Amino acid sequence: MTESTIPKIVSREEWERARAELLVREKELTHVGDEVAAARRRLPMTRMEPVTVVGQNGTVSLNDVFEGRRMLIVYHFMWNKGAPHQKQCEGCTHSQTGMNSEVCAYLAERDVTYAVFSSGPLDEIVAYRDFMGWTTPWYSTADSGKVLATRDGGDLRCYLREGDQVFETYQTKWRGIEAMLPTLQLLDLTPYGRQETWEDSPAGWPQDKAGSWWRRDGRPVAQWTRTDAAVK
Repeated sequence: MTESTIPKIVSREEWERARAELLVREKELTHVGDEVAAARRRLPMTRMEPVTVVGQNGTVSLNDVFEGRRMLIVYHFMWNKGAPHQKQCEGCTHSQTGMNSEVCAYLAERDVTYAVFSSGPLDEIVAYRDFMGWTTPWYSTADSGKVLATRDGGDLRCYLREGDQVFETYQTKWRGIEAMLPTLQLLDLTPYGRQETWEDSPAGWPQDKAGSWWRRDGRPVAQWTRTDAAVK
């Protein structure tokens, strides 16, 4: 590395002053985030028409997906029908890797169930879930109609159950799902950030196309923790 591709080197005292200045802005950002979250809690909601999905226990209603809890978070996993594991979405794979059973246990303590929906056939999506070692419940929406349709996948939606009635309270997509991607927040703390071309970084910082690093040697990166088989 040259001096043009690393942060400026300063004394401890100068570094602490610069860090303190940034901390003021970080606290401001935290407070803005709190304000947005407060507004989100005040959003109205809309009633869901009756709809079913297919899980490992057969066809069930959206109400059943709550598993008796009052709230539900659903991630819509993009699916390439009939494709092998290595051809499935690297972005959705990245999103799902952080949603382990321990995270879901904490959500459950706040009366929230987490589930994954996908437009793929149930046998395909369950095979992928099991290949990746994930334990969260997955459901097929292949026959659910437009009410649960998304652009292709990668959306996050929240629901509230009142008796037999289900209401949609929130939805987001694109960068809105970054709450599921702790790797990105951690990378934001490092000197080179996410190393993507859209970021405002000093000249010479390493960068490439957004999301290009989510796939390596033909597979979503997380798959290499499950197999060392070469991609054919």
